[in-house]
Amino acid sequence: MPFLRWSPSGQLCVLFVFAVLVPAWLMGVAQDQPANPAANPGNTAERTTTPAAPVPHSSPGTAEAGSDMSLDSSLRLGIGDLLEMSVYNVPELATKTRIGNNGDVYLPLIDYVHVAGLTSEEAQALIEKRFSDGGFLKDPHVTVFVDVYASQGASVLGEVAKPGVYPVLGQQRLFGLISAAGGLTEKAGRSITVTHRNQPDKPLTVPLARNLTDNPESDIEVFPGDTVMVRRAGIVYVVGDVGRPSGFLMDTENLTVLKVMALAGGANRTAKLSGTRIIRKGSNGLTETRVQLKKMLEAKAPDVPMQADDILFVPSSSRKVLAGRTLEAATQAATAVSIVAIRP
Repeated sequence: MPFLRWSPSGQLCVLFVFAVLVPAWLMGVAQDQPANPAANPGNTAERTTTPAAPVPHSSPGTAEAGSDMSLDSSLRLGIGDLLEMSVYNVPELATKTRIGNNGDVYLPLIDYVHVAGLTSEEAQALIEKRFSDGGFLKDPHVTVFVDVYASQGASVLGEVAKPGVYPVLGQQRLFGLISAAGGLTEKAGRSITVTHRNQPDKPLTVPLARNLTDNPESDIEVFPGDTVMVRRAGIVYVVGDVGRPSGFLMDTENLTVLKVMALAGGANRTAKLSGTRIIRKGSNGLTETRVQLKKMLEAKAPDVPMQADDILFVPSSSRKVLAGRTLEAATQAATAVSIVAIRP
């Protein structure tokens, strides 16, 4: 047949048909297919959409960083912790309660539940079971949030601005805990006693400088249940016939008789230097020791170190102190003098 005759021009025509018309036809077929394969009934890998799970009620502040929540969930509940419980879709059951001394909390409908020693997730599961087993709720979803970890805190006592119990969540160090308590007072001493909960009979004495950053080696780790005691600096009193009878804090240096005499403004001209004595409180009561103040001032006798709570008494030469009344007079005077902090 004439129209099947092969010729060079026919070959070009066939090539034109396959090169132009066939791709166009394939594109048209592709456009007819649904854009989403899931809409095709013949597609066995059909996509399913799961509705978002409802979010249980949470108190303000619970939607913090995930690290905080995971940290809370790893801690054990204890006596004194303040809990906030909520039940999804039942706002009437939302409540705040504190764990009692017996480890129980009181909750609506289900009465007392023992939660001490559990994690927050374990407490949630137990409370859900109580609601379900009691026939109060079907498939309850409970959230337990810890407002205050009283059982996970450390006590900071003594010479800090705000003594109290402060939370120890995660790794906590001594200086951070002191800062949380408002820092040291002006009367803080040069050492801190840290008693770990698991070693109550082995308290640690940590040296301390006025500037906390000067003692990085003293910044030890503190754990829940520990007690931090910032002791008051020792006081040395200077009373009697001196320029400025006062008490001086021993927080930055070791004090001697000559040093405290200088701080007290020196002896008055009417002072009886030979009668100067140190009054010291010991296990057997008060004792007095004479010191050679006149020879010390003349560099003819060695200086004498003072101890905390010592009283340096400088009598007056014009005053006749009756025997047996020296201790009483000096101690009464020491209680009335002002306390002066020695600062570098």
